[in-house]
Amino acid sequence: MRLPRLVVAAPASGHGKTTIATGLMAALRRAGHTVSAHKVGPDYIDPGYHALATGRPGRNLDPHLVGDDRLVPLLLHGASTPTPADVAVVEGVMGLYDGQIGTDGYASTAHVAAAIGAPVILVVDISHASRTIAATVAGLAAFDPAVRIAGVVLNKAGSQRHSDEVRRALEVTGIDVLGVIGRDDGVVAPSRHLGLVPAEERADAEASVHRLAAQVAERVDLEAVLRIARTAPDLADQPWSPPADEDVRAGAPRPVVAVAGGRAFTFRYAEAVETFRAAGLEPVTFDPLRDEALPDGTAGLYLGGGFPEVHASALGANTPLRAAVRDAVRSGVPTIAECAGLLYLTGRLDGTPMTGAIAARAGMAPRLTLAYRTAIAPQETLLAPAGGRVRGHEFHRTTVAPAAGEQPAWLLDGRPDGFSLDPARVGYATVHASYLHTHTAGTPGAVARFAEAVRAGGVSIARSARASTNGETRSARASTKDNPAGRGRAERGSRPPTPTPAGRGRAERGSRPPTPAANLHHHGDAEVRGTDLVDLAVNVSREPRPGWLDRALHDAVTASTDYPSADAARDAIAARHLRGVDEVLPTAGGAEAFTLVARMRTWRHPVVVHPQFTEPEAALRSAGHEVDRVILSDTDDFALDPARIPEAADLVIIGNPTNPTGTLHPAPTLRSLARPGRVVVVDEAFIDAVPGERDSLASARTPGLLVVRSLTKTWSIPGIRAGYLLGDATLLSDAAPHQPPWSVSAPAAAAMIACSSPHAVAEAERRAAAVVRHRAVLVDGLRELGIAVHGDAAPFVLAHVGTGVREALRTAGFAVRRCDTFPGLGPDWVRIAVRDPATSHGLVAALASVRAAAPSRGAPA
Repeated sequence: MRLPRLVVAAPASGHGKTTIATGLMAALRRAGHTVSAHKVGPDYIDPGYHALATGRPGRNLDPHLVGDDRLVPLLLHGASTPTPADVAVVEGVMGLYDGQIGTDGYASTAHVAAAIGAPVILVVDISHASRTIAATVAGLAAFDPAVRIAGVVLNKAGSQRHSDEVRRALEVTGIDVLGVIGRDDGVVAPSRHLGLVPAEERADAEASVHRLAAQVAERVDLEAVLRIARTAPDLADQPWSPPADEDVRAGAPRPVVAVAGGRAFTFRYAEAVETFRAAGLEPVTFDPLRDEALPDGTAGLYLGGGFPEVHASALGANTPLRAAVRDAVRSGVPTIAECAGLLYLTGRLDGTPMTGAIAARAGMAPRLTLAYRTAIAPQETLLAPAGGRVRGHEFHRTTVAPAAGEQPAWLLDGRPDGFSLDPARVGYATVHASYLHTHTAGTPGAVARFAEAVRAGGVSIARSARASTNGETRSARASTKDNPAGRGRAERGSRPPTPTPAGRGRAERGSRPPTPAANLHHHGDAEVRGTDLVDLAVNVSREPRPGWLDRALHDAVTASTDYPSADAARDAIAARHLRGVDEVLPTAGGAEAFTLVARMRTWRHPVVVHPQFTEPEAALRSAGHEVDRVILSDTDDFALDPARIPEAADLVIIGNPTNPTGTLHPAPTLRSLARPGRVVVVDEAFIDAVPGERDSLASARTPGLLVVRSLTKTWSIPGIRAGYLLGDATLLSDAAPHQPPWSVSAPAAAAMIACSSPHAVAEAERRAAAVVRHRAVLVDGLRELGIAVHGDAAPFVLAHVGTGVREALRTAGFAVRRCDTFPGLGPDWVRIAVRDPATSHGLVAALASVRAAAPSRGAPA
């Protein structure tokens, strides 16, 4: 069979495979082609973006899950279903030659590319090299003769000069450069603890893919890409088709299998429902977040993978469906539950009630489990005979504590996993719940056994069986339905704009009418001081301080017999940020840094961009300056338009990520503010909570730029005032004389030294990754209640909850940060610190109760 095709690969993860592959798919579709999308490996998330790009299901090619002999048939099946495609684009996994450990690259991108006879287009991140890129590409091209690298896309180029240098170096390899994507051109999808946020959970996903298609079409030679795809040889195999059950008579009733879907259950392969249909079943999707009943006639349950830990609050609030699923499972309805499905069947997930169909509890774990597995059935189960073997994979960051004495579903490489249960005591297992993900094309026998059990009669759940659950309390669900997640932005357009506090001296640069001046000296600790409330108001990490930091602080106190010197701290910070020592000024926290900036010159036209931390403006006013405010708007996610900064401004202060909005401004946007005669101060107090410190300017040598950093938040040392200024040496020489002698204490200097070490930087990165995971839980819980949320790059979120909700939450035991003290916000906003999932679930449950008790306090109409 003739099928033009190509594989998009990279030297390693993080080079931009998903961005470029998805962009190619979308751009080719825009150009009039029918594109078939495929992903190497077991990944569920990337195919969701592929489906948006192509308008047809994204599919997987994984030899471990389906066997080598099914790779080409599955490729052809995807390319012919639902209509014939004229080109197939396959996104690789990890680095080109990285496969199952200990197998010499089995299941790698190279393995699959060779198996399907597809040329490879290599995506290479060139942001940190130039000529060395050519050596890397040449080495990859020569490593395995079975793999043909036919072109290269250069990603994250810093400039035209930079990419030209790489092009010239690549000429000796004979491999064409097909396009160049600039460092600031790409569309990057947000991530969480299992990778990218699924497309189904992003309201902006489709728009992002459209933008990406336009960018790739402009910067990549699509005709050259198609020419490469057309060099792929013909394929001798026939398309895969799901095995049909010959015992199913034409026109016979098809039992309904309820398939979990929606935002919480996005992990399943496209072939699953096709295999169920071929086996004589009728798969019907239901949404455990929103549907209050199982589909009519449900005779089987398939609960696949996804993110129940992120959506636990909304899942727990759907009491009617939890009861319906529990009753169905306990009454003997044949049930497959994979990973997320397993969690949903437990009694509790991090303290939030789930269905309770299985006597077990689940919770988040400190580490990700990601591995291929060979599974053996230890006894007869719903899916396998005793001793039966299948291959699958684990992909989770949770644990389940099973009840003693239960039969496991599998032995995963010899380790018991999951549950094989007979809750209705019918004499055989009707529940198969495990962390193992399998592919139905690779386990046809398991599907046949499940279909036989469903047809044999399990139990059908009809409407009458649901009557007992219809009277249960639905207050939390009702509040969600009244204002479902995703509606917030459209609704906000109809409300009056939030008033902004009046400036002093100069008019504010916003369209909103002024209100009485905000209390610029209010801080989050005032919300919890002297109370026993759950603290979500103070943005200090609740992780314990590392032992090495405690020892450094202790030793500094012990040695404090002399007046302190910050020289060693300055040296350590300079080395940490690749700066000269004259480009570093240690300070007693960020507050002193802003005081020094306010006093270092007689500013003619200082501008503070709001909403943001109020200390900079307070310091300027205390120094006798009049302040011009530029007020950003929630209608565009508090994005900064540089054109709004007055040309006459000689000082501009802005946060990144900004407190309290959580907005992460692009580094090029901030750099564009600099110009002769102007000082730009960027407050990066929370940038170490952003993985990779993306968009930081701490190491940027831009004339007129100062960066403020703080160690308080990430390292849990609010009582040790430790921070520093980075930037233009001339500016720092103006600021230093205003610093009192010995303002940096010995413990603060010791903290700066300890937190600038390589192992501290690695620990900060780990903590930042944990913030991403935990923030996703909080954000999704709030959005499930219909609450508009801002901030995707900080250890806090800004939430538009409605007037009076903050006070009601205090009564319920939770302290959040009031926001009417931030210019540009009002009493209907709160800032919520990111905490562990259990705490976030508790807050969301309290919010649901508050909104149910007083709906007028909910999200603004």
